Parts: sequence; C-alpha cells; structure tokens
Amino acid sequence: MAGLSPYRSTRRRALAGLIGWAAGPMVPAFASPTAPAALAQSALITPKSLGVALLSVTRAGSRLVAVGERGTVLLSDDHGVKWRQAVVPVQVSLTCVAFADERSGWAAGHLGVILHSDDGGETWRRQFDGVAAAESLLAAAQRSGDVTAIANARRLVDEGADKPFFDLEFLDARRGFAAGAYGLMFSTKDGGKTWEPLSDRMANPKGLHLYGVRAIDDRRVVVVGEQGLVLRSDDGGASFSAVPSPYKGSFFGLLRTPGATLVAHGLRGAAYRSTDGGLQWERLESGTSATLSAGVALPHGGFVLISQAGEVLLAHRDAAALRRLPDREQVPVSGVAAAADGSLVMASMRGMRRLAALPVG
Repeated sequence: MAGLSPYRSTRRRALAGLIGWAAGPMVPAFASPTAPAALAQSALITPKSLGVALLSVTRAGSRLVAVGERGTVLLSDDHGVKWRQAVVPVQVSLTCVAFADERSGWAAGHLGVILHSDDGGETWRRQFDGVAAAESLLAAAQRSGDVTAIANARRLVDEGADKPFFDLEFLDARRGFAAGAYGLMFSTKDGGKTWEPLSDRMANPKGLHLYGVRAIDDRRVVVVGEQGLVLRSDDGGASFSAVPSPYKGSFFGLLRTPGATLVAHGLRGAAYRSTDGGLQWERLESGTSATLSAGVALPHGGFVLISQAGEVLLAHRDAAALRRLPDREQVPVSGVAAAADGSLVMASMRGMRRLAALPVG
C-alpha cells in the first residue's frame, strides 16, 4: 500500500495487522473478555478534552456531538459555542459518529468498537468490538468449510481487536451500516444488538479500505474508499457491485444532500458529484490540490467541503464549482457539521472550531 498522507496517518492510524475478511451470519454484539483494556476503561473526564484531536461531529436534533481520541465525546447545546464532555465507557479513539434522531446515536472507531447512546449522547454503552467481529468471521468461515477462510479468520482472532471503523450510516434507529479498514463492513437491523458481516457480498477483492457509506433510500446504498473504489447496492445491502470510478485516487468521504445528490471527496482536491445514485459521476472544480478531508450537506441543497489545509469550500445547489470562503485559522479538519443556527462547526486536530454566519445564498 502506498504511503499514507498526513491526514490518513492522523485519522487512520492503527490500520496494520488486518488481513482478508470473510462474511458470516449475524452474531450477538458483545465484547470478548480478551478485548484490550482500553475497551473496558472509561474515558477520562478532564478539561483537556476540549483541546484534543476531534475526528468527527454530527447533529443530534439541535445538539452537536463530536468524537475523537481516547474515547472523547463532546456535546454542545448552543450551536458549538460551548462544549462539555460526555460519559464514555472506552478509551479508544473514535473516528465517526451518526445519529438517527435526536436521541439514538452511534460512535465507532479503533479496535472495531461501536458504541450506542439512547439519550442524545449524554451516556454511551459498548455494543461491538473487533474481537467480536473476528469471532463472527471465524464462525462464518467454519460454516463455509473453506480451509483458507478458516485459517485467515483464526489469525484475525489471534490478532485481537485491531480492526478500525471509519464511517457510520443509519437510515433509522434500527437499520445501519459500519464501514472500515481492509474492506470491513457490517450492518444491523436491530439498532446494533447484532451486527452482520457484509464483506463477502462486496466487489472488493483487494480488500481496499472503505471510508464513506451513505444510504440514498431503503434499497440503494453507496460506499467509497481507497484507490477510487465505488460500490453500490440496489437491494439494501444484500449485495454490492462495483461502479466504474471517475478517479483513481482515494475517496475519504461521501455526503448526501437533501435532494439525494452524492458528493465523494478525497486526495488532491478531488470532488465528484452523482445525481443518479452513484452510477455516473461529474467532476467538480475545487480549486485546491489539498486533500478534501471533510464535508457536510446544507439544508438548502448545497454543501461544504473542507481541505486538509483548513480551506472551506462552498457549493450552492447545482453548482459545478466550489467557492473558497475567506481564509480563517488554518487547522487540519477531520469532520464538519452544520449547526441548527446555520453556523459551520468543525472537528479539528486541536479541538472544535466554529464558523458563524455561513453564507448560504
């Protein structure tokens, strides 16, 4: 695999040690007694949490929820002006967070951890981890009788919980997807009580990393990842086919606008838009050569992309080019959300940042 960019090495660290994935039946979502100590130790409650590396942020109703290193979860009820720390049962770095509504949310990250909150992010409980994932894959391999798959799955069990998730998508409080390194993909139909491996249903023979997953509706799901990978499902995740990619570099994110337009973004300022559910893609002029590391859809149909260098790029509905907003603090950004008051709130390597009065004309 080619050398990691600074963005990837920061947000995607701890990827080594993964091998090919096999799929299998659903298994109970639980943490094995052999899981690393970080999966059983609560995140430290400290004022320093406001300045740690935050990797993702989203809305839970009008509340903002941000996640980051060492199990840090921050909450804001004033559109990102002030933040407070939530109670979290792990000290694992969390790379992604998603809410189905104002109360039901999930966070995931390193060591294959998936956490769930049913109170708007105030408290969290562990639903799944990489040890449980490996055990489910071993069970699947044993059912298939494939000697190679069994050997690979046993190595996964021996290696332990080292399998990171990079993105989450939930259609509602019961149905969701988690995507991660080396083709790691799971789904749930019961709010995370059980997680079903999907990797053998995906046209990803190289086991490329999966960085973004979005559901267009109940049937159509699109995944993007390493080396320009684009996968699409028309059957709610039962199978994924490869879509001809418009780009050979890696896509690090995927967003969906209220009008169901998809935007994939990644290396060297790459940004592509699809209006037909991911079948065809149109290049967008970003005006930057920096990696586009974060993005968010806006209520009016446009969207924002943010570069690794901290550039904020705005696209209005149907625009073929992105407009760069005036420079502000140049800080590496990993996640972004649109607050309920119209401001832009960013998760950065040095805590949370807020851009008020975002022009949305």
